[in-house]
Amino acid sequence: MAFAERLMAPLVQLRGKLARPDVTMAPDGVLQGPGKLRAAEQPCVPATPAAPRRGDVTIPCPDPTAEDRACDMHRARGLKLARLDDWTRLSAEIRRTSGARQKTLGGTPVAELLAYGARADVVGAAEHALLLGRPDPKAPLLDGIEALEQVLAEHPDEPVIAAIVANAHMDIGWAWRGTGWEVEVPARNREAFAAHFDRAADILIEHDARGENCPMLAAADCALITGRGGSPREVVSRYETWIELDPHNARAFRAMGTHLLPRWHGSYERLELEARRAAGRTYDLWGTGAYAWVMFDAIAQDSAACARLDLDFFLDGLNDILKRTNDQHTVNLLAAYCTNTMGATPTGHDETDYIRIQIAAAADEIVREHLTELHPMLWAHAARGFDNGLRVRCADKFAASGHADALRYLNQLFRRELATGKSVVFTQDGPELQSF
Repeated sequence: MAFAERLMAPLVQLRGKLARPDVTMAPDGVLQGPGKLRAAEQPCVPATPAAPRRGDVTIPCPDPTAEDRACDMHRARGLKLARLDDWTRLSAEIRRTSGARQKTLGGTPVAELLAYGARADVVGAAEHALLLGRPDPKAPLLDGIEALEQVLAEHPDEPVIAAIVANAHMDIGWAWRGTGWEVEVPARNREAFAAHFDRAADILIEHDARGENCPMLAAADCALITGRGGSPREVVSRYETWIELDPHNARAFRAMGTHLLPRWHGSYERLELEARRAAGRTYDLWGTGAYAWVMFDAIAQDSAACARLDLDFFLDGLNDILKRTNDQHTVNLLAAYCTNTMGATPTGHDETDYIRIQIAAAADEIVREHLTELHPMLWAHAARGFDNGLRVRCADKFAASGHADALRYLNQLFRRELATGKSVVFTQDGPELQSF
């Protein structure tokens, strides 16, 4: 059977799994377990802003955004070449874009998007089968990954193919495990998780990311940490390789900060040290922005890490990031992070809440000085803490929740201006007041 046929067969057999009656969907489009469906549904996000009205905030809301279009295009390209079994061309395109460190306007590496598309059918079939954590015994869970393993066997010396297959194994491993606490994961699922990560490690050990100048391999080496662990020194060493190979990739800094938390493989002291070292090593590129990127997710997840934050250094880092990027994806990301992530419900710890309030307040300047359009999906993800394990069934409803959050914030931010009867209209030059 051809590779594409082997991939599509599991998808056809698993098509009805998302319609399971014990899986419900919240109004924001996120999948919920039994009994978690809330009542009212929110409207979809308007693709274009309505005409300005007295006392309103009006802001363009492109659907899709330029970043979404670019990411979808590159993922679709990778998916198409994989379904055509044209791995030689796919590998060449990934090597070319990786060598040029080509990125979307929002900073997403094109090589990783192509590679994600190439494994999307395999991973998607497994995720569907494992939606509830207990797959149908007849579900062909191994068909897709076995097909990818065959591709790897036909290209044994190709690091790009190795990275694709290794990442597919890790993605499937996470589908088996889920994101719950270790004690909540059934033994069978833990064993499957470990087996897929062991196989990924066996694949990657044959390749040297630094020697082959391949950031995607370095990223895969770092992804192994979540399943196989490592000492703080080993964790830092792997991330230093990734950052050296692709210092413009903010995701490398963010992931390192998360893995240096005590709950993973580090300590608060090591987290602070490595954030400062990253800022020093990449000052010519990011200014102090690398410190903010390393701390970005770590302080959102860990109250103690947040309480220990060098607040001034972090806020300077956010400003330096905005000085060096002018895309609306990054502006929305930082604004949504400050308001919807750090400005969320108080933790009850005075020092932590003080830090979070100060970071939330930084959104005001970001919006007034840099925002020209709204990206609702980023605001929705920010409200969920940028949870990579979040299962979104309805993208429109999920985006609508982010759109509503953003408008509530904007109306609060400009409440004095709106109270005078004027409208706030966002243009390419930022927010402007209009009288009627």
